[in-house]
Amino acid sequence: KRLSASSPPTSSELTHLRARLHRSLRQYPDFPSPGILFEDILPLFADALLHKSLLRALELQVIDSFGQDQTPDVIVGLEARGFLFAPSLALKLGAGFVPVRKQGKLPGPTETASFKKEYGEDFFQIQSDAIKPGQRVLVVDDIIATGKDQSLLTCFSSTDGYVGGSAAAAGSLVKKLGGTLLGYIFILELDFLKGRDKLDAPAHTLLSSQEEVGDKT
Repeated sequence: KRLSASSPPTSSELTHLRARLHRSLRQYPDFPSPGILFEDILPLFADALLHKSLLRALELQVIDSFGQDQTPDVIVGLEARGFLFAPSLALKLGAGFVPVRKQGKLPGPTETASFKKEYGEDFFQIQSDAIKPGQRVLVVDDIIATGKDQSLLTCFSSTDGYVGGSAAAAGSLVKKLGGTLLGYIFILELDFLKGRDKLDAPAHTLLSSQEEVGDKT
């Protein structure tokens, strides 16, 4: 039996939660190399109330993006930081959780998809029976930050690869298993890197652009 949202969604609640989460991000100039402004989402998990706010905001984002009657049957989380919140979000939405992992990490029969990295190619895998044909599936990860500037790509990638490319690879695995790919949800998007251009389904983010995050007044 599917669970319903914890309470009816409101745009004002989502706006308030986004502002609170924005203010709680940390920025580290010149990390890990000069000229890079590193966005740190880990404070959102270090405080219980912030963590709860993050999950509620993600829940509202899903409902706002896809509709109350089109919430996913399955949440797919990408290794590694997608695992921080994907299972909890799935629980709130009454959906199942399925991990997508690097090649060789999952037991049993798997499907494989490749994605490009700065210095070559990597592979994601999903268990072959993880998604049933026709199930509605949402792919989630922490940051979408793919672009042409490879120094920025390396610094912001949560999977040590091209986040847009790795998310797209996860989407292709969903389709291989016969799932219906609703789209992608990310906590943070660095707009100037144009990561969503690589994705073949709607992409939605809670927080976007360093200009907005930088204003913490």
